[in-house]
This record gives sequence, C-alpha cells and structure tokens, in this order.
Amino acid sequence: MNERRVFERTSTSVRVEMSNPSFGTIVGFAKDISDGGAQVQIENQICPPVGTEVMVKFKKAVGAINAEPVRMRVVHQLRNTIGLMFVRGGN
Repeated sequence: MNERRVFERTSTSVRVEMSNPSFGTIVGFAKDISDGGAQVQIENQICPPVGTEVMVKFKKAVGAINAEPVRMRVVHQLRNTIGLMFVRGGN
C-alpha cells in the first residue's frame, strides 16, 4: 500500500470541539494528530460532510490546548470517523 502521508501521526485521545454556523458545535475525540491534521471519532452526532470548514478547539481534562480555535477542513469521512486537515493561510 502506498503511504501518502507527509507528517508523522501521534496517537492521542483529546476532546475536540468543532463549530460551524450551519450546525453549531459537534464534539468528538482525536484518535491521532499530526502537523497536517487529525483523525476524529464522533459519537451520537452527524458528521459534517467532506469539504466543510470548521473552527476547532482541542481540549484536555483541565482546559484547552489551543486558546484560539483553528480552522480545519473535513477531507474524508468513514462512518463516525472524519479526517480533518489544518487550513493554512487566508483561503
């Protein structure tokens, strides 16, 4: 199998809050994360469709990891798991 990943992934279990004006806030858990994005498992909520931009906060048990939400895009979806890619620049 051809591995296309550029960034090394790190396993994790961090709470993820994704928001978008069209659906509000969805909560999930990052299963792994890299410099390029994250794989997020969502339970009991509908996954946002591929191409959707979301503002994301990563949270640990005591507070947020990132103070300001970061812009990410849904790049793939399979059942209740989505792949998020960091959106860089002003696009």
